[in-house]
Amino acid sequence: MLLKILGTAAGGGVPQWNCACPGCAGARAHPERARLHASLAVSVEGGVPFVVNATPDIRRQLEIHPDLHPRPGGERTPRVTVVLTDAELDHTLGIAQLREANELVVWSTAVVRDALTRHLRLDAVLAPYTNLTWRTLPETSAPDGGARIAGLYVEAVPLSVKRPRYAADAPPAGAWSSALRIKDPATGSTVLYAPALAQWSPAFEDAAAGADCVIVDGTFLDDPEPRRSGFSAKTATEMGHLPIHGAGGTAARLARLCGRCLYTHLNNSNPLLDPAAPQHKVLTDLGLEVAQDRMVIEL
Repeated sequence: MLLKILGTAAGGGVPQWNCACPGCAGARAHPERARLHASLAVSVEGGVPFVVNATPDIRRQLEIHPDLHPRPGGERTPRVTVVLTDAELDHTLGIAQLREANELVVWSTAVVRDALTRHLRLDAVLAPYTNLTWRTLPETSAPDGGARIAGLYVEAVPLSVKRPRYAADAPPAGAWSSALRIKDPATGSTVLYAPALAQWSPAFEDAAAGADCVIVDGTFLDDPEPRRSGFSAKTATEMGHLPIHGAGGTAARLARLCGRCLYTHLNNSNPLLDPAAPQHKVLTDLGLEVAQDRMVIEL
């Protein structure tokens, strides 16, 4: 199984167009620190990849990796498969940018599909452009081991009922936000991808403990970060993201649970955007990493 990290930033990317915080200013002064929205391309060797979350940066993300380009002599507008972790705009706006595909297949939980079709009306908007097919992503413990997508088994690990703002009037039921558990049946290797982690549930702990690689929410370094940075009156937890460090933080838990673990979905306020920040050593000492755009992981 091959994982291509297409992006590692939280909403707005880094730098964010409307912000001059130290993280954004640092990325403008040092372009190598810039990050695209968190996303992932997954495939088996020689296979056609699927994309986890279609971000506003999707066109640029696909262009960065040459093996994701259309092949000479092949279809000009091939079939594209997207698997969603949630219905947030930062993870779904790129679906409309894929409208040139001959067929666009979107896998999600039922409640995410309902949000995208009933609130954003993506099905109606895209109907004149492409053949859009919706498929329901099974949840963990499905008897068949998950959906077979591009030669891999994929299932949703329900995480929270946190809804996107545009669907605030929708009932808080079902898996609004999920982690993806992806297994390669040929090798038995498993990756758990959770760019938004609002609570540490038994289901998530079980999935993380059984994974060879975990790529997880690193939006905020600690709980007071949003307040300290001045862009929100809420804490990280109140915004739906468990912090890396501090009470209820994920670092200490993950260090004892799994093999390789990387943080993604970094907010522009996170000190870890600076490669020289001393907080990196704390993670390194725990055996944890910060994912980087364009990183490739083979399992």
